[in-house]
Amino acid sequence: MRLATAISLEDSTVVRIDKTAMIRVLRDEPTFAELFLTYLLSRNVRIQEDLVDQLFNSAEKRLARILLLMAHYGKEGKPEPVIAKVSQELVAEMIGTTRSRVSFFMNKFRKLGFLDYNGGLHIHSSLLNIVLHD
Repeated sequence: MRLATAISLEDSTVVRIDKTAMIRVLRDEPTFAELFLTYLLSRNVRIQEDLVDQLFNSAEKRLARILLLMAHYGKEGKPEPVIAKVSQELVAEMIGTTRSRVSFFMNKFRKLGFLDYNGGLHIHSSLLNIVLHD
């Protein structure tokens, strides 16, 4: 069995389902099968986006993208501009750079008015300009 390292921003529970049991549930429960396949496809798309992001974007753009994702910009429903407390070290790990680079870009974003640190990290939609700008 291979164990993967994952970063979770919320409490999580991991459940292991036997292959035979999973195949049976997917065959016998069409609603669950549709939900599960939808999840797998969206996860696959996210992994592809992350790979392209890592290969072709600067650390600054990767940071802006992950902050927007954490604030749920571009997803269904209303964005949550105030995001949970997360360390710069963890964010650096998520985007593949150093904590000092994250600190530098966070200060730059704050000075440019893209985010605020008032009781929490408040992300402004104007941060999208960093991601969309060539």
